[in-house]
Amino acid sequence: MQRTIRKTVPESFDGKKVIDYLIKELNCSHRLITKLKKEENGILLNGEHIRTIDLIHKGDIISITIPEDKTESISAATEIPLEVIYEDDDLIVVNKPPMLAVHESHNHLGDTLSNAVAYHLQAEGKSSVFRAVGRLDKGTSGVMVCALNRYTASKLSGKIYKEYLAVANGIFEGSGRIDMPIFRPDPIITLRTVDEKGEKAVTNWTALKNDGKTTLLRIKLETGRTHQIRVHFSHLGAALVGDTMYGTPDSRISHQALHCCYCRFIHPVTNETLEFETDPPEDFKAVIPK
Repeated sequence: MQRTIRKTVPESFDGKKVIDYLIKELNCSHRLITKLKKEENGILLNGEHIRTIDLIHKGDIISITIPEDKTESISAATEIPLEVIYEDDDLIVVNKPPMLAVHESHNHLGDTLSNAVAYHLQAEGKSSVFRAVGRLDKGTSGVMVCALNRYTASKLSGKIYKEYLAVANGIFEGSGRIDMPIFRPDPIITLRTVDEKGEKAVTNWTALKNDGKTTLLRIKLETGRTHQIRVHFSHLGAALVGDTMYGTPDSRISHQALHCCYCRFIHPVTNETLEFETDPPEDFKAVIPK
């Protein structure tokens, strides 16, 4: 699915080169610019072909048409229930169910979020390579952003602010900060652990309520390591309720009690600030301390 983006040149770029505008204002990578130059209508100035070394002026209209990479494959479409919170030509925001894996793998073929999004787009007469921006683990539910083109994915990478709800097997009060590096001992196994050999990982938490055994937490991350929240609380002896990888099973919930409840980001094309919130699923609500 091609996407054409049109922008009006501001006064700050009057007399500057096209390439300066593409890099500094539109945040296009050199790789994308190379691809755009090869497209018939990849880069236009006021509807006409333009070289990246040519000059632009205030009020000019620059348009870029982003092609879908033919080397990338589109996921097979599978009819899977999908709660779409927001959608436009550049991205889709969904409320991911906890047990839905995000990407296809040898364990998951045709039963993932990528397949569900492909079906949703197909029903609208569209298609796109699936690009999850900030993946959620299988077993984790909540707000997830999916980019519909490489430009959007590139501009959103690392720019989405998230908050989580979690229920931990332990008593917490007030708020705190966990600053412990996370390491992957075996490159074949997804399991992580706290180890000085690992990468810096920082988790900020606020206790909302506890029942003397478990605590409902609101969590903000400074880093985004794989399994970060789960590893940190497990290391503290307070694994998340239902987390069978880092803790113990719980008959009330079939997955870890972890939900991305809020996200905020600046739209890569409109520059509008977007915010989204979702409630946790019913089995999560069942383990919230009373």
